[in-house]
Amino acid sequence: MPPKTDRAAAILDAAEAEFSAHGFDGVTLRTIAKRAGVDVALPHYYFDSKDNLFVAVFDRRAKMLNDWREEALIAAIEAARPKAPTVEAIVRAYLEPLLKGPHLAEPGWKYYYALVAYVNNAPGWGGRLMGEHFDPLIRKFLDALCLAIPNIDPKDLFWGYHCFSGALTLALAQTGRIDKLSGGFVRSEDLADACEHMVPFITAGFEAAKKAAPTPRARTGRVKSSAH
Repeated sequence: MPPKTDRAAAILDAAEAEFSAHGFDGVTLRTIAKRAGVDVALPHYYFDSKDNLFVAVFDRRAKMLNDWREEALIAAIEAARPKAPTVEAIVRAYLEPLLKGPHLAEPGWKYYYALVAYVNNAPGWGGRLMGEHFDPLIRKFLDALCLAIPNIDPKDLFWGYHCFSGALTLALAQTGRIDKLSGGFVRSEDLADACEHMVPFITAGFEAAKKAAPTPRARTGRVKSSAH
């Protein structure tokens, strides 16, 4: 059994691995306790219920992801001043902190990313946890995209982000499907490679919306004659 000071962390680690592999309904507190190497009563002692434990697991790394991405977004905006940031710079600020970096060497992040992918596609959890933990920051990215594409149709903005989120979720899941489809040429666990291919693809999607956006009236409207 882990030392007392480490038991809650051991339970969180075990729950992260189990929930990411089997989902919420496929896991019991007994299974988590066994994997954590603790008494079967301790998950309930520390977290009261499986629901609370699931939320605690999701909470644990969310702030780190938000802090990294917000820092990258602020840097992209500041680097572009006095102009607006480019679409590509915004997309990179969103993706690179997640898909590149030394944190990926820690096995727990693979479990957490798979859990995020699961939650983002789970009707019971997605709207609640994704909305609570990530939507405030995502709105800042959407505001930045509106700076880069001032006249973007709101439907293009939100459906564009929907496609963006879906592609990222599939990358985070690291299911191995693309490995089989490509005959091993591409590996789903190579998140840095995924990032370099996603950035231009997602950028092009939003750039297409930029081209479709109406030109501001100030640029195309007729100038009234001073005689009238």
